Amino acid sequence: MSTLSADTPLYNHPLPQIETWLTQLGCQQKEDNLHCWYVERPAWKAELCLDVEEINVRYINAAAGNKDITRSFKYSLSRQDVEAAVFSGP
Repeated sequence: MSTLSADTPLYNHPLPQIETWLTQLGCQQKEDNLHCWYVERPAWKAELCLDVEEINVRYINAAAGNKDITRSFKYSLSRQDVEAAVFSGP
């Protein structure tokens, strides 16, 4: 299975390709909630959920008072844009 093209919208790729892409970025699929993924970087950690129309990202304890920050990204964005936005952190 080939890697997602960087400039193609995510909605043009089958789910297995998106899952492979997330795995290559160091995300781990949650066993109890298969549409959600967990990723941890030195400065932040997040949960990504593949919903019907968008990817929802919850940066855990990222705001003042250990509050979460939530962002959503439409599947119409390219893989490159989503990767840059999500993996740059909160």
